[in-house]
Amino acid sequence: MKHDDVTLKFDSRFVGEMTSPTGTTKLGRQDNGLRPYHLMFGALGSCFYATFLSVADKMRLTFDDVDIKVSGTKRETPPTILDYVKIEMTVYNPSDEKKMEKAAELGAKHCSIHETIEKVAKIDLVVTFENR
Repeated sequence: MKHDDVTLKFDSRFVGEMTSPTGTTKLGRQDNGLRPYHLMFGALGSCFYATFLSVADKMRLTFDDVDIKVSGTKRETPPTILDYVKIEMTVYNPSDEKKMEKAAELGAKHCSIHETIEKVAKIDLVVTFENR
């Protein structure tokens, strides 16, 4: 297994920062501070996209760019874990919509963070296409 780590530093008011080998970001109750579920949704979207890119490359698919929105809800009763997550991906100028949708499905299936979250929450993937 490949080793990786991040360092988090907080004050007593939940103001902090996270430092990784590739950068630093603000956390918590401050301007531009990311909250825990923002980080988890970002990790899911990022992992999904990286996996999708690998699949799309192997399928020799092309496109200009992608927008991804990840949203979700938590259960109201304890434990208040995730209940539902939706990944919405818009692909701009795809070379083949049907194959691109398959690549997205495989990206979700092979993304380790998707697989982890799917153990506790239902995840829907919605893929749309736009030509500009």
